[in-house]
Amino acid sequence: MNIFRVTRARNLFVSTLILLSAILGSSCGDGKTSLDIPGVNGPDLVLQQDNILISMVFENIQLDGGLRYNIPKYDNSYIAVEPDLQSAGTLMSISVSLQDVFNGDLQLLPPQSLPGGRNLPGVSSGRLPAVAFTIPKWKNMSFYLGPKFFGVFVPVKVDIGQDNIITARYYSGSARAGNISLVGPDANGENSGFVLLLDLSKTVTKRLKKIAKKYD
Repeated sequence: MNIFRVTRARNLFVSTLILLSAILGSSCGDGKTSLDIPGVNGPDLVLQQDNILISMVFENIQLDGGLRYNIPKYDNSYIAVEPDLQSAGTLMSISVSLQDVFNGDLQLLPPQSLPGGRNLPGVSSGRLPAVAFTIPKWKNMSFYLGPKFFGVFVPVKVDIGQDNIITARYYSGSARAGNISLVGPDANGENSGFVLLLDLSKTVTKRLKKIAKKYD
C-alpha cells in the first residue's frame, strides 16, 4: 500500500502551492499551530484536485502493512494508514472529496458532539451533523460537516487533565484555515484526542464549489 505515500510525495509540492491560492487566495505550506499534539507529527493540509487531504504521522503506532477504509456516508472519501517511510511510525492520510462535502446529504446527518458527549469547541450549539466510526488503533473517529465548518476528531492519548480542552488557531502556510483543539479524557478516562475544524465561510465555500464543479 505504499502507493499512497508515493502519491503524497509526488503531489506535495504542487498541492501545497495551490491550496490556499485556490481556497483563500494566499500561499500555502504545512499545517502550523502552537499546540503540540503528543506523539503526532502534523496534521498537514493540502488540496489534490477536488480532494482535501489531511495527513499526519503517529510516532508511537506501528503497522506491518497498509490498509484503506471507506468513510461511512462519504461515498468518495477514505482513510489510508501505512508504515511511514521516513520514521518508525504510521502515516494516516484522510482524503475527503469535495463532491461528498457539497453534493451529498451529509448536513442531514444527526448532530453529534465530541465522542463521549462533550461540546465541540468553537461551535455555538456544541454539535454538528456527523458520522462516527472505529478502525483498528483508532476508536471513535468522527467527521463533522456544518454550514460553517468541516472537521475531524482523531482519537489519541492526550494528558492535559480530565475534561480539559485547549484550542488554538490552525494555519496552512501563512493563512488561517480554522482551529485545532486538544481534548483531554472524559470522566471515564476515555475519548481524548484532537479535533481539527476547518473554515467553511461563504468565501471559502464559493471557491471550493468552483473547484468541485470542474470534476463533476
